[in-house]
Amino acid sequence: MLSRIVSILRIPELRQKIGLTLILLAVYRMGFAIPLPFVDQFQFGEVVKKLSQQQGSFGQVMQVVALFSASDLGNATIFGLGIMPYISASIIFQLLGTVYPPLEALQKEGEAGRKKINEWTRYATVIICLFQSYFWIRMLRQGLGTGSAGLIMDEYDWFFPHLVGTVTMTAGTILLMWIGEQIDEYGIGNGISLLIMAGIMARMPSAGWQLLQPAFRSGGSPDIRLGSEAGIDKLLLLAFLFIAVIVAVIAITHAQRRIPIQSAKHVRGRRVLGGQRQYLPLRVNQAGVMPIIFASSLLMFPMFGFAWLARAAVDTWAGGVLTDLSAMFNSGRGFFYNILYIGLIYFFCYFWTAITFNPKDMADNLKDYGSFVPGYRPGARTADYLEAVMTRITYVGAGFLAIVAIIPTVIATSMNIPYLVASFYGGTGLLIVVSVCLDLVQKIDSHLVMRNKPGLLETEAQ
Repeated sequence: MLSRIVSILRIPELRQKIGLTLILLAVYRMGFAIPLPFVDQFQFGEVVKKLSQQQGSFGQVMQVVALFSASDLGNATIFGLGIMPYISASIIFQLLGTVYPPLEALQKEGEAGRKKINEWTRYATVIICLFQSYFWIRMLRQGLGTGSAGLIMDEYDWFFPHLVGTVTMTAGTILLMWIGEQIDEYGIGNGISLLIMAGIMARMPSAGWQLLQPAFRSGGSPDIRLGSEAGIDKLLLLAFLFIAVIVAVIAITHAQRRIPIQSAKHVRGRRVLGGQRQYLPLRVNQAGVMPIIFASSLLMFPMFGFAWLARAAVDTWAGGVLTDLSAMFNSGRGFFYNILYIGLIYFFCYFWTAITFNPKDMADNLKDYGSFVPGYRPGARTADYLEAVMTRITYVGAGFLAIVAIIPTVIATSMNIPYLVASFYGGTGLLIVVSVCLDLVQKIDSHLVMRNKPGLLETEAQ
């Protein structure tokens, strides 16, 4: 492995791509050290600490939002919004492409259509940033809804924080979008995915310290009593679970259903071409990480909605009922939330697969290239068969996503550890990190294979 890493560094083009990617990721991380000038950072830190201690409520929601957006809501910085507005705009245009015919036609125009859609996505990102940054500044002025004093310094009036804060945070997100595009163009890997992964990995030291801190008393001697909160048995079990979950995620991410296809024979002069047997790979986890993002985001609204109605209710009995309903949608309350979570993951798995996977187009492409699935006529019969196969394997992929999604909640509640620590054992964060790492290794391998060198994942026998 060391010799292969050295061979990577000896390739000038690959070395420059990796170096540029690391520099841009360093710029991304340095942006979190530049705070907004009008925010009382000390008071903001105290409020965020108070919210983070609310297990399963607003504290977990802030952690989930920060996880998706490659941001850190615990710091009021120029990158406070992260990259989430750009991701939201991209998802909006992808969904519109399935229901709006002109946009669908533009998607099929190739590179020219892709550039035009990217341009519209950037404009939509700016609009989303302006709204989100404005409301974030409003929440800071109101003390993040905690009932405490506003977090905006007293010497600043209403106009300056809202104007400067909105423009600054919008510019920060646009800079992150530009960094991601530069990594796509001149670096290595997918830029936006690498930014999200860097944000997740940056949280690991604090999560590790949060796990190990109770193991040391004030005198410095470790507490290794079995069954205690920081017992050595619990640490070993967590290490084993971490490795097991990563292995399972890698296996399912690479899992495919290979459909055999046969190419028709063509006679060219005296030569017979074609007739070869090949395979059409269908991914088991076709939807990727999107179902977990959609499901967890959708479940936030009932919790906040019922909580707001409970505070606004005049009748005591109605307020109590609404409070109980808000608690039922709380991610830390277990059974009811997890049942809804799993149901929504299954729904969005089939929904997102139906958007991204078109069996009719795939069957038509096979027919145009003179290929067919043995036992099925080209055209509609092949499309029906591919759709039936994808429906069955999507059920398996959705079950895997559901298991991975609820692992953090199960570990946090059963082992009595912080949710921030448990989030690295499953859920969106682990899926993103594993998927991005595998994609990065594949892109590096493509450069090595072009130069007749063994890839990072190849064995010596190969």
